[in-house]
Amino acid sequence: MEVLYNFPLWASLFSIFFAQFVKVPIQFIATRELNWSLITSTGGMPSSHSAAVTALSTGVALEVGLSSPIFAVSAMFAIITMFDATGVRRQAGEQAIVLNQLMVDFQRFMSEAKGWQNKPEQEKRKELKELLGHKPIEVFFGGLSGIILTLLLHYLFIV
Repeated sequence: MEVLYNFPLWASLFSIFFAQFVKVPIQFIATRELNWSLITSTGGMPSSHSAAVTALSTGVALEVGLSSPIFAVSAMFAIITMFDATGVRRQAGEQAIVLNQLMVDFQRFMSEAKGWQNKPEQEKRKELKELLGHKPIEVFFGGLSGIILTLLLHYLFIV
């Protein structure tokens, strides 16, 4: 049961859950809408992916040092993950926005041309996931929260 004593793993998992949970109040402050589905959704402020990988790297650094090869692996993993969150995944989200707008426009055309059946909008179409990637600021704060939470956990439970 050594996994129970794996500090970098637990710090990373805690950071994921923290970042996912904190999205709800941050979104509420920004929009005045309470949306609990953000807890299980991708994208948004802060990036839970960035929080997880920076917490992992910080935990590894605290456990084995900055000169360790395993720290190098975790640091590169974090950099690639955060780059991907702001690059490829973000672009996929942007494309989803355009495709969803095309679907809306096509549906409007169909309703005007043929008298679209009176069904609830939700049954007519399924939207692509638009909130896939992160803005750079979301990745930054996700990474920052991962580092800070890991340092706090380390000094509260390890030292």
